[in-house]
Amino acid sequence: MAKFWYLVCMITFLELSKLAISRPEQVPTPPLPVLPLPTFSQLKWQQRELIMFLHFGVNTFTDSELGTGKENPSIFNPVGLDTKQWVTVAAEAGISLMILTAKHHDGFCLWPSKYTDHSVISSPWRNGHGDVVQEFIDAVKTHGGGGIDAGLYLSPWDRHDKRYGHDLQYNEYYLAQLQELLSKYGSVKEIWFDGFKGKEARNMSYYFSDWFAMVRELQSSINIFSDAGPDVRWVGNEKGSAGNTSWSTINSTLLSIGNLSVLDYLNTGDPKGTNWLPAECDVSIREGWFWHKSQSPKMLSQLLDIYYKSVGRNCVMLLNVPPNSTGLISESDIHRLKEFRTAIDTIFSTNLAEKCTVKVSSQRGGKGGGFGPENVLDNDHVWTYWSPKENKNEHWIEIKVPNAEEGMKFNVVRIQEPIGLGQRIIKHEIYVDGKKVVQGTTVGYKRLHRLEKVLHCRVVRIIVKESKGLPLISSTGLHLDPYWKP
Repeated sequence: MAKFWYLVCMITFLELSKLAISRPEQVPTPPLPVLPLPTFSQLKWQQRELIMFLHFGVNTFTDSELGTGKENPSIFNPVGLDTKQWVTVAAEAGISLMILTAKHHDGFCLWPSKYTDHSVISSPWRNGHGDVVQEFIDAVKTHGGGGIDAGLYLSPWDRHDKRYGHDLQYNEYYLAQLQELLSKYGSVKEIWFDGFKGKEARNMSYYFSDWFAMVRELQSSINIFSDAGPDVRWVGNEKGSAGNTSWSTINSTLLSIGNLSVLDYLNTGDPKGTNWLPAECDVSIREGWFWHKSQSPKMLSQLLDIYYKSVGRNCVMLLNVPPNSTGLISESDIHRLKEFRTAIDTIFSTNLAEKCTVKVSSQRGGKGGGFGPENVLDNDHVWTYWSPKENKNEHWIEIKVPNAEEGMKFNVVRIQEPIGLGQRIIKHEIYVDGKKVVQGTTVGYKRLHRLEKVLHCRVVRIIVKESKGLPLISSTGLHLDPYWKP
């Protein structure tokens, strides 16, 4: 009898062991990533969506866009400079990163560099004891509420310094200034290397590899921007407009800083690219990059159009808002920024799809597997997502109004991919009540389709026609843009 109960216990133990082993095996795992992938810093940068440029320097006082390098530092005197005002304006506009031109092409430095006297040292501002960079960094820390980071722009082309044109001497000078900026002022989240230089510029070679290595040594979590990255690339124009097809991937071996023959390539990226190098869309709120009394900010409709063509095409929008000669952001620019933020919030704060039922063609692991349609309506746009089953020919998401008589009115469709696992979608289509309204290509972190008119419908279907690996969708939205008047 004892042997019988021993056998019963052993069988029960073995069965329970099988269950304990098999249960974790039944939980579906995430699909493999599609390489290349963003770094942690690149992923955080992408989620910023809207960031701010601050062009400020001697050009602000000469009504010029391109300084000669011969300006007398005594003209720089922003008597009412208040960097706290800059940061407050940025925070109210929903900005999370501000990039200041520490030195533009004219060579004038907004900080007291010990390697030149062509700086605030030689100006009457603060009696020659001022430091715009320090005041800017301090304001970001104290008035940014923890939600704003600082970035800096340091122009490689220097029209003032006599070392420019002498490779060794100028590269040593430039590296010395990089060390000052990246070791003295605390955390910097983006460094901007502008590849532009005039046709009359003296011929010389920039030691980019040395510069990048120094940046990495001094600031481990920074993103380096240039025409060719290595972390963020230029979009190829100063209109703030990305290509209708927009890949975050590209082959960096085909790029070089200052090379204007690859503008189209920069604008669209490359589906076969081996480097994750997303595009930043720089544009100014005014006609010029520096403040001019005669200029006014762009119309709200223009800013919204740029937003759709940058953020809505898988990029980050870098909006320049230049401080004036007093040292403040002008009231007209502040007003336009408030309108811009209000418009974005009005359009995207309500997702009509949240009131609908969502069906999918299939889902990885079946119902309850963690990759279902409910994920496209949550607040995590990076790490929760819908994934279809393997080996299925058709992949779609269908959004349907529960009450057929009500319908819904919208004119913007939003689609997002979980780019932490790579960019995948090559072609997609959108159907509204059975009629095709969008024939699209890439999606990436965010794709916004602004339709020709407001549609009143019951069913919206998003179909992925082609993708690299399994298509994954992290978020979808149906929005009403009341400002859109095509």
